[in-house]
Amino acid sequence: MAACTKRLILQSDWDQVLREINGKAWVSVKKTGCPSVYGELKVQELSSDGQPYVLGSENFSIGEITRKTITVSYTEDEVTSLVCKFQAPRLTFSTIHKAKKSVACLDVTPGGLAVSCDTDGKLILWETENGEIRRDLKGHLGDVYSCRFFPSGMVVLSGSADTQLKIWSAETGQCAATCKGHAAGINDTAIVEKGRNFVSCSRDGTAKLWDSGSQACLGTFDECGGVVNGCSIGIPARGFDPGESQQPTDEREVATEGKLLLLACESGVLQGRGLQSRTKVFEARCSDAVNCCTFLNENEAMCGTQDGQIYVWDIRNTSEPLVHRAETRSAILSLLPIHHGVLVGTGDGSCVCFNNNYDPSLELTGPDCDPVYKVVSDGSYLYTACRDSFVRKYTIL
Repeated sequence: MAACTKRLILQSDWDQVLREINGKAWVSVKKTGCPSVYGELKVQELSSDGQPYVLGSENFSIGEITRKTITVSYTEDEVTSLVCKFQAPRLTFSTIHKAKKSVACLDVTPGGLAVSCDTDGKLILWETENGEIRRDLKGHLGDVYSCRFFPSGMVVLSGSADTQLKIWSAETGQCAATCKGHAAGINDTAIVEKGRNFVSCSRDGTAKLWDSGSQACLGTFDECGGVVNGCSIGIPARGFDPGESQQPTDEREVATEGKLLLLACESGVLQGRGLQSRTKVFEARCSDAVNCCTFLNENEAMCGTQDGQIYVWDIRNTSEPLVHRAETRSAILSLLPIHHGVLVGTGDGSCVCFNNNYDPSLELTGPDCDPVYKVVSDGSYLYTACRDSFVRKYTIL
């Protein structure tokens, strides 16, 4: 049975409206199957340095507040209370992609470079410091759904509705290689170690292992039960068997031994496949289509579903999930493990950090009900890709 907890929701532009006396922002508590509770936060006065003093109506109260963060509490009774910190974006990049074009994916490097793609077929390289566009990578013939840097930070991999995967030079903006073989659009990709090989997954119901240098398909993972929405590669703990290892039949297959490939399947299962063996190691059944997946550590994998549920699985025994949390949000679209938990992007515009006990501890605000398709980190900042065409940058707290 999934655990279901109450959720605090705050007006998305709270940091803008709570700057002046009498400024107001709505706040609510929502729980599946129960009436929502609504309240209001109102600025009573400003301190000499412009800091607002905010009061909450009903049983809502305010803790610490800064220009970009606010802690909200709701007291239900003497022993029950909800607390969540909300964080506004440090910067909002509104001109990288055209208005009304969804930013489908993005990735960043510690060196200050970002790549993002949209539903207008655009693939853009830009600087994370100021949003200045460096390159417009032209070559795809349809919407671009996936983009990521190779570990070097100097090469970009992209996947599109045109069924093609492209490898680009971040220095010149030139397309160095094109991989063809899927029969439908590319939804996600994963890099194998330094990037000699990579994996793609597609709406054609397969995942494929590729050689970057020759653009050859080295192997196909089928029997996925339909569309494959996401993929992730990890190294299980010693003793875990990712299928019978075999000597690669092609010398271009490098560093696949001992690795496990996760596949997020539209059929409602999370599959574990031996990257080298190609065999199905496990199939974990979920409540709805699985949109995204990631490794939390060498023994645990997480996935999120279309009906807003989060699962954590012990890959050594997937008969029952370690954690099954039914969210009062929308579809789970993106997962990013961080040092004190995991960030979850959802279909209702929220991006929430769950701590190591899987309780919500921080929520990134900004989008107004527009889905957050991707959340990534460069080690100092967080970045989100959203349907409203904006990329938002947040400080890691």
